[in-house]
Amino acid sequence: MQSWFVAVAGKQLGPWPTEEVVRRIHNGEISREAHVFAQGMAGWEPIASRAEFSGAFTRPSAPAPAPAAMQAQWAAQASGQVAHEIDYEIFGEEMQLVEITLDPQEACIAEAGSFLYMEPGIQMETIFGDGSKQQSSGFMGKLLSAGKRVITGESLFMTAFGNTAGHRQKVAFAAPYPGRIIPIDLKQLGGTMICQKDSFLVAARGIALGIAFQKKLGVGFFGGEGFILQKLEGDGLAFVHASGTIIERELKAGETLRIDTGCLVAFEPRVQYDIQFVGGVKTALFGGEGLFFATLSGPGRVWIQSMPFSRFASRIFAAAPQRGGSAGEGSILGSIGGAIMGGDS
Repeated sequence: MQSWFVAVAGKQLGPWPTEEVVRRIHNGEISREAHVFAQGMAGWEPIASRAEFSGAFTRPSAPAPAPAAMQAQWAAQASGQVAHEIDYEIFGEEMQLVEITLDPQEACIAEAGSFLYMEPGIQMETIFGDGSKQQSSGFMGKLLSAGKRVITGESLFMTAFGNTAGHRQKVAFAAPYPGRIIPIDLKQLGGTMICQKDSFLVAARGIALGIAFQKKLGVGFFGGEGFILQKLEGDGLAFVHASGTIIERELKAGETLRIDTGCLVAFEPRVQYDIQFVGGVKTALFGGEGLFFATLSGPGRVWIQSMPFSRFASRIFAAAPQRGGSAGEGSILGSIGGAIMGGDS
């Protein structure tokens, strides 16, 4: 069996049998610019000049469009109000990542800083706003859509990851802190979902990211997220991230659930959201659970997190030594024991 060495981008790979080289050509791993060498050859030769491999390069595939052409195609697809259909797989337990598989010409959008890795056929591009159908009305439409993101504390720009290859390619995004990644099919929720402003991770191209104003003053001042929550609209997949253990509750019509304001991750827009005082001066001042809780009334689905990241961070800060030296970790006596033993408290 003939074995081949392949020179790609200055690197020598192999030896591989002919079938393996052909397979890698079909997968887009080896281009026409590569060279091959096998026993009995006088020297390295262009791979496309060898009869064993020339036919592999004639396999029909969708050509990789130029960036401008790809942008135009994405805009045309988004204007049809149809999000790209993406496949995904979630890995991990406490620190999760989502790996998205894109067909040729498909794309997804993500917040800055969430990118983990991508295959060679994925092209990364910074876009103004979210690139959804709401931005098809010219510059002012794009400016208005992007401006909404600034109100929620996000950037004017997002990153689009598009598959410019002629075959399926993968791109992955990582959670920013311990917790869970929640896949949500907006089509099953009537096209809209309300979530915490910092919970969005990634979504299919065509999903619009907007804002949802809370009309009641009580919700705005005491709801933990202020007057503004993030609104996801479209008919495709979106992924949000929350910390701790995540549970999904289906509230029936008239059913009410009261939860800590910081533990609410997302809910359907038909769910009634309000803020209530815990009641009782003693409970409010000494209960340690805050002055208000969120009241959710069905029908509709809600997602709840067991440990808000702000609470997790405050616990770490409170446990950290405020001065140099040991914090008495591992000792049941803590700082008192450290002081007795002559250590720093």
